[in-house]
Amino acid sequence: MDALSGVLESAKLKTVVYPKFSFTSSWGIEMEQDSRSQFWRLLKGTCYLRVPGEKAIKMNVGDFVCIPHGSKHLISDKSNTTCVPASQFGKAYHSGKPLFQGKDEETILMGGHFEFTPSVQHPFIKSLPKVIHIKTTKELNLWLEQAALFMNEEISSEKIGSKLILGRLVDILFVLIIRAYIEQVDIKAGFLMALKDNRINNSLKSIHESPEKKWALDQLASTAGMSRSLYCREFKRLVGETPLSYLTNWRILKSKEILSESKENISEIAGKVGYQSEEAFNRLFKSKVGETPASYRRKILS
Repeated sequence: MDALSGVLESAKLKTVVYPKFSFTSSWGIEMEQDSRSQFWRLLKGTCYLRVPGEKAIKMNVGDFVCIPHGSKHLISDKSNTTCVPASQFGKAYHSGKPLFQGKDEETILMGGHFEFTPSVQHPFIKSLPKVIHIKTTKELNLWLEQAALFMNEEISSEKIGSKLILGRLVDILFVLIIRAYIEQVDIKAGFLMALKDNRINNSLKSIHESPEKKWALDQLASTAGMSRSLYCREFKRLVGETPLSYLTNWRILKSKEILSESKENISEIAGKVGYQSEEAFNRLFKSKVGETPASYRRKILS
């Protein structure tokens, strides 16, 4: 399994797709700060998306904009339009009296959000930029375009199983957006650059696939085909922590996943993530999570 897939699998990515929104007069919506990663795609017309402190983005038909950290943002027909709070817009929409209906040119938006398990803290999530803008030009790859077309079809038709299909499509969409961003932007450092670097990516893949292995630095360096000193330097520069620190944190992440999904005893779980001593595993887990594995399991399953 590649490094990104491993991270997203452990992060338990959840997705929600909103209904398509149609506006036919001067309009603007203010989205408050949210813990979820929101995304928008323009299906018809033109619009602007503004994140405080960032340059306004003019969206053209087919463009995607993703707000990975759920930053407050405004989306509107013009870059200076006064926006109403999303709660006000939502209340009117659900009451059957949607706002921004008139005789002007129609604008249609598709949107939704991605959500990671709150307890998952990973360099990948932290390295995502404040805003990702994927233009509907050469940067928009075929798979991303096809996923968006399928989503549009399912939202419009509301056929049997559409909700489930949409959820799966948005999962795919998130990966495709990240892939397109990595290919489109000249990333200098951070976990996204680590995914782009074949050597470090190979090492991450090895760690993810075999957390139970008794890894030594020399062995990890060999997975990247690098000398020990160069490997340590490049790994920390890109990932933001040392290889051994990342390995420990990945083991803790995987152990939390197993604790919440299985009834295996603590000693078995310790072995699966590279610790032969249950006592040592308990001690490390508590130092990282703030409670013992048993206590964590009780809280999660209660």
